Amino acid sequence: MQSLNRLFRPKTIAVIGGGAWCRLVITQCQKMGFKGSIWPVHPKADEVAGLPAVRDVECLPEAPDAVFIGVNRFATIEVVRALAARGAGGAVCFASGFLEAEAEDAEGADLQAQLLEAAGDMPILGPNCYGFINYLDGALLWPDQHGGVTAETGVALITQSSNIAINLTMQKRGLPMAYVVTAGNQAQTGIAAIGEALLEDERVTALGLHIEGFGDLRAFESLAARARALGKPIIALKVGKSAEAQAATVSHTASLAGGDAGAGALLSRLGIPRLEDLPSFLETLKLLHVTGRLPSNRIATISCSGGEASLAADTGHARAVEFPPLNARQTADLRAALGPMVALANPLDYHTYIWRDADAMTRAFSAMMDPQLAITLLIVDFPRADRCDASDWECAIEAAIGARRTTGANVGLVATLPELLPEDVADRLMAAGVVPFCGLSEAIAACEAASLLPPEPPAPLLMPTPTVEPDLVPEADAKWQLAEYGLRVPRFKRAASAANARAVAVDVGFPVVLKGEGVAHKTEAGAVALNLSTGQEVSDAAFAMPAKRFLVEEMVTDVVAELLIGVVKDPAHGFVMTLAAGGVLTELLEDRASFLLPASDAAIASALDGLRISRQLQGYRGAAAADRDAILRAIRAVEAYVMENALGLEEIEINPLLCTPADAVAADALLRRKY
Repeated sequence: MQSLNRLFRPKTIAVIGGGAWCRLVITQCQKMGFKGSIWPVHPKADEVAGLPAVRDVECLPEAPDAVFIGVNRFATIEVVRALAARGAGGAVCFASGFLEAEAEDAEGADLQAQLLEAAGDMPILGPNCYGFINYLDGALLWPDQHGGVTAETGVALITQSSNIAINLTMQKRGLPMAYVVTAGNQAQTGIAAIGEALLEDERVTALGLHIEGFGDLRAFESLAARARALGKPIIALKVGKSAEAQAATVSHTASLAGGDAGAGALLSRLGIPRLEDLPSFLETLKLLHVTGRLPSNRIATISCSGGEASLAADTGHARAVEFPPLNARQTADLRAALGPMVALANPLDYHTYIWRDADAMTRAFSAMMDPQLAITLLIVDFPRADRCDASDWECAIEAAIGARRTTGANVGLVATLPELLPEDVADRLMAAGVVPFCGLSEAIAACEAASLLPPEPPAPLLMPTPTVEPDLVPEADAKWQLAEYGLRVPRFKRAASAANARAVAVDVGFPVVLKGEGVAHKTEAGAVALNLSTGQEVSDAAFAMPAKRFLVEEMVTDVVAELLIGVVKDPAHGFVMTLAAGGVLTELLEDRASFLLPASDAAIASALDGLRISRQLQGYRGAAAADRDAILRAIRAVEAYVMENALGLEEIEINPLLCTPADAVAADALLRRKY
């Protein structure tokens, strides 16, 4: 495919069609000061939006760099074919009725295939998309209103939803936007390829992705690698769930590691922080535009209210940020600036003794700023302009800007409510290098996201294999297969009947565990009996179980904790491994962490240490600790099996993995695959 740079940074634009949408594209380019040529194309009209029109693509003076195609879906295909033949730089396909309409219109999928064939190597956006806005050069292939202004530098925003894109342009938060791009159906050009092209523009500072589905996973790996090389951060707002992954319900793993867990694991692997809502998404982009990634999660807040100081502390408590105590230098300088009446702490309530004295406020704010902090947040709420006079707040603006200029530190001014920071103030602060945060919770969420360190470049992702209808492998067979890759399993033997179980138990050696074979969720079904010490106990348990065949195993003792190790093939994201509290605690605690395979040592360690049950594994209240090396060997054994047997594999679950001071034993193994 041709480079996208020519499409996104055009010198010539063609607009094909004469409807209101097309006229708006032309007038908005003119309004934004686009300096290149605009050529309307219409088969009958002599002019469109005041510009002379040509009859068809062949009549254009030269091959255009960027084209907005505002005709019906059938005509769109022929126009794309003609543009590709002329060597155009790329096109926005506005028409709908392609693959997205397949459920209502059987022609949709076929038309999309025809569109791709017609485009060949020429880049196209969509179909069913609004196109893009280049605020840096005033180039808008955009058939609707927007709320942005031209910029010299800014962030790039990409979304599959045109309506979300419109809304993002209407923000009043002081966020400078370089590009807003919609991807539509992503029939040819996906979000990742668009993002990589935009990051190449030196005027783009950060990239924000609104993602409904990932599509080409290798393209996202390439995007993350390029962003890492350029030193430009990416964040994402991922919505939607994967119905395919959640449809599997035989095991606990399937319910724990559904599609959303896979999406989160993919973003984490790629070093892309995930935000949960649009306000936090925008505030994080604003922070990244000014500071880039934060060097740590250590922050300070300053306010003139004890209530706001407490609110900041509580808000940060729910996030992965730290409020480090004041050091000796901060304490001395703050005491000199504020006098003896203020209790010094972080978060700081500096009272209102120095309000209206911009110089004194600048000294106080500067005293708090320190190399140990990633950013200092000044909490200031402005009165509403339609009913109040905000002139008394000028001192806070001057002090924020002055402290930033004096110290060179990262500084944010935060309104606790988004509506309490006027847009003109936000613009003024942004121009001075002070981050204007609209909302306290959003500001702290942004600090958390911006402080997440990108992981080391990961190994190539294990791609999802074709989905199959799997068989449930008998537990004994599953254990034999996994044991070949290093998984420690109990000594066990099979019993062909309830009567035979007693004799088999003698061979295994008491005490034993008895399990009914061919039963999913054995504990709930009454198909597991533990710590059986006599032949009679084994016989009684076997005849009471809803099974005809049995497994007799050694009873593992000295168990410190039980873990779950599971793998689910997520068709959208790859093979998701989940670690969780095991046994009966799986549902009770909902304590889990997921990552994609193959996994780095750091990813596995982070997942293990992030579990609430990790304290028990480490030896809680003087109890013995579990053998961590044995646990890691079990995890790597399951991973090794997946890596070599991915084709036909749908799911693995080890639950529980019995963790003892000297071992980690897979007490139960579920394997679903097709041979």
